[in-house]
Amino acid sequence: MSNAKRLDESMKTLEEGITKVKLIMDGYPASKLVTSEEYMRYYDCVYLLCIRPPPHDLSAELLQRYHAVLDESIYFKVLPFLKDKSGTSLLAEFLRVWANYKAMVKCLGGFFLYLDRKCSDQKSSAPLKEVALSCFQNRVCCDLLPKLFDAALLLISQDRREEPIDRSLLQGLSTFFWENGGPQKGTYYYLFEEKLLVDTYSCYSRFASEWLLSYSSADYILKVERCLNDERGRLSQYLYPSSVEKLLQVVHLKLSGETTSQLIEKQKAENLNSTKYQELLSRCSNLRIG
Repeated sequence: MSNAKRLDESMKTLEEGITKVKLIMDGYPASKLVTSEEYMRYYDCVYLLCIRPPPHDLSAELLQRYHAVLDESIYFKVLPFLKDKSGTSLLAEFLRVWANYKAMVKCLGGFFLYLDRKCSDQKSSAPLKEVALSCFQNRVCCDLLPKLFDAALLLISQDRREEPIDRSLLQGLSTFFWENGGPQKGTYYYLFEEKLLVDTYSCYSRFASEWLLSYSSADYILKVERCLNDERGRLSQYLYPSSVEKLLQVVHLKLSGETTSQLIEKQKAENLNSTKYQELLSRCSNLRIG
């Protein structure tokens, strides 16, 4: 077989593998699509296409094909499924397509492993995994991120009102935010944290005003204590510890630190036993939040 024909056959075989791998975006597990023998055959195809001397070295063409597979997957299997969605349905669908995309990239990366190493050695391309992440961030997240933030904030707000929610969505989104956003981990996460701090400040300002009107001073202090414990419990399930502590500081400030004078006036109006009240007030001020 001539070199030209062998290269052509290798490219056709690789395309068969790419067709299979793209089915991962439809939810098919890689283990059901590609056997270990096929996996090695596709790897060998890439290897053969990369080691030939010019003009038969097809490394550049393979790199273009890798980029094309990513673009095709995003434009046909990601964006259409996220269009016009919001709230919980957006978060659920986003995490689904993200999981499929990661699985596809992992499998595809195995086929193109030799190309990845060659590009790294020659410094002709970023690592293929980084290329895939950057592609997803640029094609999907740049426009979608504000909607993801809003949906997550809404879900946390519902959780604070003790409405039933699926906290696994927030767990998955928090992990995604931490792992993505740029060269440094946590870029998306810290952007979300800033928005959540602002939202928490506003949320507990409202709660403080409502509770001061609805509860006696003694009951208010007990409500604050219970609220801080509940807030820690829920946030710990889907945020990193540093974020939990920052948010608890905000909650404590809004419910306790900024309401002291109002509580004193309320206590006077209620003629609450001064000693008992001071014990409760001290208990509120000393609530453990760290």
